[in-house]
Amino acid sequence: MTQTIERRSFLRAGAIGLAGLGFTGLVPAWARSGSPGLAPTLPTLSGEDIRLRIANTAFTVGGRTGHAVTMNGVLPAPLIRLREGQNVRLHVENTLDEDSSIHWHGLIVPFQMDGVPGVSFPGIKPRSTFVYEFPLRQSGTYWYHSHSGLQEQQGHYGPMIIDPAEPDPVAYDREHVIVLSDWTFLHPHQLVTKLKAEGGYFNRQKQTVFGMLRGGPEESMSASDRAMWGKMRMDPADIADVTAATYTYLVNGHGPQENWTGLFRPGERVRLRIINAATMSIFNIRIPGLPMTVVSADGLNVRPVTVDEFQIGNAETYDVIIQPTEDKAFTFVAETIERSGMARATFAPRLGMTAPVPPLRPRPTLTMKDMGMGGMDHGSMAGMDHGAMSGMDHGAMAAGASAAAADHGSSNSMGGMNMRDKSKVPDSVKVGVGVDAIAMSPVDRTGDPGVGLEDVGHKVLTYRDLMSLTPNPDTRPPQRTIEVHLTGNMERFMWSFDGEKFSEGVEPIRFERNERARVVLINNTMMTHPIHLHGHFFEVVNGHTGSYPRKHTVNVLPGGKVSFDLTADAPGDWAFHCHLLLHMHAGMFRVVTVRPLEGEAA
Repeated sequence: MTQTIERRSFLRAGAIGLAGLGFTGLVPAWARSGSPGLAPTLPTLSGEDIRLRIANTAFTVGGRTGHAVTMNGVLPAPLIRLREGQNVRLHVENTLDEDSSIHWHGLIVPFQMDGVPGVSFPGIKPRSTFVYEFPLRQSGTYWYHSHSGLQEQQGHYGPMIIDPAEPDPVAYDREHVIVLSDWTFLHPHQLVTKLKAEGGYFNRQKQTVFGMLRGGPEESMSASDRAMWGKMRMDPADIADVTAATYTYLVNGHGPQENWTGLFRPGERVRLRIINAATMSIFNIRIPGLPMTVVSADGLNVRPVTVDEFQIGNAETYDVIIQPTEDKAFTFVAETIERSGMARATFAPRLGMTAPVPPLRPRPTLTMKDMGMGGMDHGSMAGMDHGAMSGMDHGAMAAGASAAAADHGSSNSMGGMNMRDKSKVPDSVKVGVGVDAIAMSPVDRTGDPGVGLEDVGHKVLTYRDLMSLTPNPDTRPPQRTIEVHLTGNMERFMWSFDGEKFSEGVEPIRFERNERARVVLINNTMMTHPIHLHGHFFEVVNGHTGSYPRKHTVNVLPGGKVSFDLTADAPGDWAFHCHLLLHMHAGMFRVVTVRPLEGEAA
């Protein structure tokens, strides 16, 4: 066993050496599966001039090989490690036969360098090179990925760490970068085709009578609630569009059986920089037997808060400190929100050690709050005539009736409550075939831990636990409030903002430069949506006035709402979208424009 460990250590050191020579693609993945700590397991690029090459590459996981789009031949792409205050030039060569791009997720850059084709630059044409150049005005944990087509699903993503210019307020002895992602051997356009044909195509955990009788989540539902969901032709287990039916969940490019391992010495403070680079998967993170202290969210420091578990939406990043004191291994668990699968890794004093891998927990089911009834008196609903729901528009829509026909009379009522009541939304929201529900009574859910985590028996992070480590930089009250409704038709896989897809030529959301505004995100769907704004950090309104956590991506829970305060201090045109890639692709995307630009008259 000692010889094996020494050989792996040698190969790992060789991999790091080859990374510097640009030959990482020649090193087998298993030779890079251990991480000793500050010497990174991921190939690393630093300096003022960095070169990235986008290319088609074979990728192997779980004994199968498929096609990937990678940078410098590795998946995930190399770790880019820089320092706050430096100016960096990134030369990106596109060897593909199609356009490509790189978006620097969470970085504050000039909008021409943001990397969104058709919004901030024309894209990187086939067999050409584009040079990104910008100063680094921040520090923290970030990442980068394609904003072209569906290349992100094919492996076009990587981590980025910016070390602070001043001493880091977070003390730690060792760190590990953890890139979470989801991999499928299906082409991403096949995913879209299958979801368009059947919204629940990948849902293998549908509600069943057998589950009700044998202790499944259905058992805890009342007969009237089961009847209600049935009448609506909705499945309370429809929590994620794409699941382990096709996905393998990766840690730093390694599947669960490959057991990526990060090392520690007992007693060390170990910093985990966790990045959710998944296309369609929200993860619940825990390390059984080991608490985690959250010290950073989306790259910015927060007041330390110790938890046993937290939910990380697509494109969010969290830094946590763990301090294992025993000479034993611990399992890192990233269980998907719908609990169909998990990414798994190990933290241990030595390579080759393992810890028990917990089984998947029972799948969660949606609740009345997830349906947008969180602000209603649920006690008064007990006597509702659920039979009156039989003709509601969800069923009619699923049967192919037009939105106009579904709106007539009381056919879409639930005991007198209209599930598509247009009076619940402003006139600016277009309620047509692409909107299958409007939340009747949405509530602020920043104090909720996430779908399925309400009663797990231990401390789970909520947004209300987060407070900025330093005072918020802009203390002005918002000058106006803007509502943005998250809308969709789950059965038809149609997704939008305010009932309009981006392809329908919607107007940008406009801000005056340096305007202070409150944006209220209202989720009319029964899925969690991680919403990302480019070019800015915003302050999540969570009750801690003056110390709101500053983020660039926020999870909006089903049937709930999140408010954030924004200082529109970055002139230009910026993408604003759901970071579930296929939702963005289907239309949940807008442009935010901030004017005037430099040199323009106000």
